[in-house]
Amino acid sequence: MKKQDLPQDESNLKSANMTEVLYVTDENDNYTTANSIGWDAKKAALEESMELIHERIEEAKQDVANNKVSPIIYFMELNKMDLQVLAAYVGMWQWRVKRHAKPKIFKTLSESVLKKYADAFGISVDELKNFDGK
Repeated sequence: MKKQDLPQDESNLKSANMTEVLYVTDENDNYTTANSIGWDAKKAALEESMELIHERIEEAKQDVANNKVSPIIYFMELNKMDLQVLAAYVGMWQWRVKRHAKPKIFKTLSESVLKKYADAFGISVDELKNFDGK
């Protein structure tokens, strides 16, 4: 993209007084960098992605309220994690994390295991144990 063609459309970056550095070509076709406050296509893609994330969080919240999953799933979604990432944070196999996502199993977890999850989510053990999705 030519430097003079770099879009400067309204975006979330502008409202935060931020810019994004992009590689562009100058008038001599040499690569250089330039700042952009964003462009409409990227803004639309980001908004759609955030909408999907919020839907997943709400769905997880409802599943906790309906006793389909444990609070681990809600906080995992809230923190934009998947099983693999969460398992790495808590130092457990993925199959164990998946098992802990079952409400019946979650209720039997020890304080030390709950602490690992709480630390990964940046919350207290009480917040984790007492979250009911409502």
